Amino acid sequence: MKWKINDSSPIWMQLAEQLQTEIISGGFPPGSRLPSVREFAAEAGVNPNTMQRALSELESRGLIVTNRTAGRNVTGDMEAIQKLRGEKVRQEVLGFLKKMEDLGFSSGEIRSVLEDTMKEKKEEV
Repeated sequence: MKWKINDSSPIWMQLAEQLQTEIISGGFPPGSRLPSVREFAAEAGVNPNTMQRALSELESRGLIVTNRTAGRNVTGDMEAIQKLRGEKVRQEVLGFLKKMEDLGFSSGEIRSVLEDTMKEKKEEV
């Protein structure tokens, strides 16, 4: 996994968001075993305590399950994953719409540009 860490927010939050994205996009399939805290921390170049906090956050969101003897796994609860996936896409769309409105685009203009762009993208494939 490629980690992107910057100064915009606490590192553990960035790690949690990146792991959440990886889970909801299928990079870590439901029920799959996750690397250990130390493995993840070494890969990301962070302190294991920081990674532990990120993983604890994901556990509180219901995305991962900790088994004392078997480590951590991605939840098998597809409903929870789909719910978070829906929330994430909604946040992204609302952010996009806000930026377009700030640039002075009307709802109709935004819709038109989206439709045209989607057609172009479909033709590329």
